This record gives sequence, C-alpha cells and structure tokens, in this order.
Amino acid sequence: MLLTSMIFIPLVGAIIVLLVPRDREDAAKWIAFLVTLIPLFLAVLLYFQYDPTSVEIQEVVETSWIKAFNIRYHTGVDGLSVTLILLTALLGPICVGASWKIEKGIKAYLALFLLLETGMIGFFCALDLFLFYVFFELTLLPMYFLIGVWGGPRREYAAIKFFLYTLFGSVLMLIAMIAVYLNSNVDPGLRTFDIPTLINLAKTSGHALADPTFQIWVFLGFFIGFAVKVPIFPFHTWLPDAHVEAPTAISVVLAAVLLKMGTYGLVRINFAMLPAGMDFFTNGLGRWGNTLAILGVVNIIYGSLCALAQTDFKKLVAYSSIGHMGFVILGLAARNEAGVTGAILQMLNHGVISAMLFLLVGVVYDRAHHRDINGFGGLGSKMPIYTGITTLAFMASLGLPGLSGFVGEALSLIGAYSKFQLLTILSTIGIVVGAAYFLWTLQRVFLGDLNPKYEAIEEINKREIATLIPLGILTIVLGIWPHFAIEMFRNSVAGLPLQ
Repeated sequence: MLLTSMIFIPLVGAIIVLLVPRDREDAAKWIAFLVTLIPLFLAVLLYFQYDPTSVEIQEVVETSWIKAFNIRYHTGVDGLSVTLILLTALLGPICVGASWKIEKGIKAYLALFLLLETGMIGFFCALDLFLFYVFFELTLLPMYFLIGVWGGPRREYAAIKFFLYTLFGSVLMLIAMIAVYLNSNVDPGLRTFDIPTLINLAKTSGHALADPTFQIWVFLGFFIGFAVKVPIFPFHTWLPDAHVEAPTAISVVLAAVLLKMGTYGLVRINFAMLPAGMDFFTNGLGRWGNTLAILGVVNIIYGSLCALAQTDFKKLVAYSSIGHMGFVILGLAARNEAGVTGAILQMLNHGVISAMLFLLVGVVYDRAHHRDINGFGGLGSKMPIYTGITTLAFMASLGLPGLSGFVGEALSLIGAYSKFQLLTILSTIGIVVGAAYFLWTLQRVFLGDLNPKYEAIEEINKREIATLIPLGILTIVLGIWPHFAIEMFRNSVAGLPLQ
C-alpha cells in the first residue's frame, strides 16, 4: 500500500484544501505543504526499502479494476521509477514553498498542483497500460489551468499550445495502445493491458505482438506521444512558450518531471515492449548514427544555439532544457550499458539542475519584475548569496566536473561514441555553446558595474534559500558520488534489450 498511499494522498489533500474557508488561505498553504511532505517521507522510505540487487518489480499492488476489459489497478517500481518518484516527491514541498506569494485563487492553485502530483507519481508507478495512460493524461488538465490562469501575459496562448501539442501526442498513443490491446491475446478471448505481460508476449515467437511490422507502427505512435513530452525536435515549440508564461513553481515541475515522463515512457514502453520497433529506428546508419541519435544531436545543437540567442533569462533556461534532454536521447540511442545508464542518470540530474535554475529565475523576477538579461548588471555586489547559488547551478548545467551535470553527459557520450563517432563529436558543440551562454549570462547579470535601478534590491530570503538547499546538495552529491543513484537502476538497465 506504500505506492497507493503516495499516489492518492495528494489527491485527498487537494480535496481538503478546497474545503478550507476563503478567509483562511494561509491555512490552505500550510495544509498543502504538509500534505506534500507525506509522499516525500514515503518516497524516502521506498528508496531505503527497495532492493537494487533484485531484477524483479517491487512493491507490487494488483487488483481488478474494469473486469469487462481485463483492466487492472497494477502498480510497482523498479530502479528507474524509484529515482524519478523520489525526485517528484522532493519537488512537491519545494514547489509549494515557491508558490507562497501567489494570492489569486490560491486554493484552486494548490488543489490543481496536488492533483498534478497525483498524476506524476501515479505515472511512474503504473504497470497497466490503461492506468499508465490515465495518469499520463491526468497531468494535462491541471497543467493547462495552472499555466492558463496563473501564468504571464500570454498565458492563454501558451496553455492552449501546450494542450494541443500534448493532446496530439496522446491521441497517437491511444491509437497505439488500443492496437496493442487488440493484439494481446493471452488466451482465446482474453486480452490484457498488463505491461509486464505485454513485454513477454512481444518476445514470444509467432505471437501477434512480436510481429516486426506491427511493432514498428505501434512504436511510431508511442514515440511521437513521448517525443512531444520530452520534447524532441520538431515537436518542441510549445516548451519555451509554456515555460516563459508559467508561474515559477509550475516551470520547475514542467522541466524537472513532465519532460522526464517522455523519456521514461520511451524506456518503459518503446525499449522494453517494442524491441523490433526499436531495432528499426536505431539500426539505420551503422557507426554513422541512427534516427534516434540524429534527433538527439539536433536537439542538442538546436536547443543550445537557441539558448545562446535569448535575452529573456527564463527562455534561455527553457531552450537549454531542450539541449540537455538531447543528451538523454543520444544515450538511449546508443542502446548499450554506458549510454542508457548515462541517459537515465542525466534524467535525474537535469531534473535537479533545471528545478534550481527556474527557481533562481523566479527569485530575481519577483524583485525586478522583468527577465531581460541585458537589463541587469552588477547584482553580485548586492546579492552575493543569490549569485553564489546561481553560479553553482550554471556550472552544474554546463557540465563542470565534480557537479552532477558532468557525470550523466559523460556516460551518455561514452556510450554513444562506441556506436556513432561523428554524431557524438558533433554533439559536443552543445557543451561548448552551453558554456558560452551560461558564462555570458553570468557576466551580464552579476558582474560589472551595478545598475543604479537595483541599488535597493533585496538579497535572496530564507524561504527561497530553503527551496534551493536540497537541490544544491543533490547537485554536489550526484557529481561527487553518483553511485548511490546508479546502483538503484543498474539491474533495471541490464534487463532492457541492449545491443
């Protein structure tokens, strides 16, 4: 019941928040904060209970849900999902803390955020394909309203664009899911949505799910659905708009967790369940590359160059996310232990670092009420603590050795280089450009003469520091000692159909 409690306690909390009287909005904030601490406690407990030496799915709960179609409430975790659940649960109280200054419709805001947390945690726990899709879609509605109601000046446009792009991908996923179900005959007249069962059927010679042509088409449907979420070029254009208009805490969740839902889906469904489809898309050009690797490199170079061209602080971080997620795709495309391990580690590392970056952008925006990089200058003399934390986040994101951003990228590149040298060499352009735009931003915002407009600007406060400390600690620990994360999912990686 550990996973079920973790999934549905935020939903119960959302209902409680909505029942709080209108004149007690501070109480609603504290209730939401305390509610998010419960999944965090359970996630830490799950981390210590999980046996990383076992290849079996753990903490399994399975019961009948919709009997007519053999749909079951089936949850469980492996090493990959444990790490992402822990990240999601950690960001719950951090995001509530970062939302403390929101005044408009705070009860509705907090209730939607808690509903979003239920969807995210449930997605990483689901082992029934129907349940997997339900939780995937459950994140769409609250995110739409959180951007569309509490976002910036162009919030409606950004929310609608996010909704339409994600819905497009979801429809293709739904079609692929139905096709899998209709061809999933376990016994005559008995079909299933059970993911472990489907994985085994896809390996069974002669079964309809094992047909290579069928797998290729289904792979494409799932892939586009997850590619929109990552996002992979050319399905990326919703992301900068959503990030720029979203409130700070929602940008944090979007970058740190929702993007990882796309790459997690690729590993859980496309890799594990559709190996023939994966072979088709990753065995194209031999040592020169493959379709997935090319898309990863395009993400890296395109995202990095777009980030370099930005003058909006938040949009710069948004485009940098596109570039860094390209390293995840490149590592997955290698389909070897080093590449996939690096990709999964980079999913966790990017979640931590991007969360820090968006929180830091929110700090300076709350004071200056703009995000124009050229409009600042010399803030280091007035905000030394803020400058130090931002420098840490910048250095981690550009891949400085000793910080978390380096290890995942390095392993992804090692894995990729053994398969396709030219593409891997080209991908390092993103590392150089990343260093350029982060150092350029550091110079213009924090160094040089102080802009007279910010003579009285306030230093980062204790509440804001409290939201950043856990992420800063993780950034350093994952850089120095990534073993504690890698050991959690090493056996899960070994169980994938690698080459």
